[in-house]
Amino acid sequence: MNGNFIALYVHLIWTTKNRIPFLEKKVRFQLLNHIREISVLKGINIKIINGVEDHLHCLVSFKTTQNISEIVKEIKGESSHWLNEKKITNGFEWQDGYGAISVSPQFVGKVTKYIFEQESHHAFNGFDDEIKLFQQFSE
Repeated sequence: MNGNFIALYVHLIWTTKNRIPFLEKKVRFQLLNHIREISVLKGINIKIINGVEDHLHCLVSFKTTQNISEIVKEIKGESSHWLNEKKITNGFEWQDGYGAISVSPQFVGKVTKYIFEQESHHAFNGFDDEIKLFQQFSE
């Protein structure tokens, strides 16, 4: 095989500081569009990003030279700076930390659908229920 082949997908999740519901729909759509645009410029391959008022989900395809903590730091840092600079929200911050779950290539479609359907999913399930579900997969 010439060169490298990598199929590394990670489902990332992070919340607003103290889970304050800063990301009402209008703000969230502006933010998601901005994150997509910046990610393209920074070489971050986001397959899908979506969320609700207090947290976001993102599926990223990683290159051999990228690592999880740097990608999350880049997205969270740049996006919070942008929200505050544009005065879209007042005093916006992301919570420290994040969740990162590896995704097998065969499940990328399923995870993409899950992230796409965040609003309808959270109409019935809270964030804590969601985290418990993810923890079951890691046991």
